Amino acid sequence: MANRNSGRGGGRRGKGRSYGEPEEEKRDDHVKLEGTISQVFAGGQFEVTTDAGAQVRAQLCGRMRKFRIRVILGDRVTVALSPYDLTHGMIVFRAK
Repeated sequence: MANRNSGRGGGRRGKGRSYGEPEEEKRDDHVKLEGTISQVFAGGQFEVTTDAGAQVRAQLCGRMRKFRIRVILGDRVTVALSPYDLTHGMIVFRAK
């Protein structure tokens, strides 16, 4: 009798995502900046004023929505920006 998983790719070893490191640390193509929430818009959008002085429109990342992390006006946050469009980003961390 042949091996149960031969030719089907049903094994678990070596496949899938690694759960050891947080999602925001895996994304090395994003630019991370620190800033402060300066304005709150409808639909979960925020305007973040970065420490460099730039205005960035950002929304919460999926993990923050999943765990219902609240972000209010004046909070210090970390924003992950795409290198292609530096005016839009994701809020990946809220400082205490």
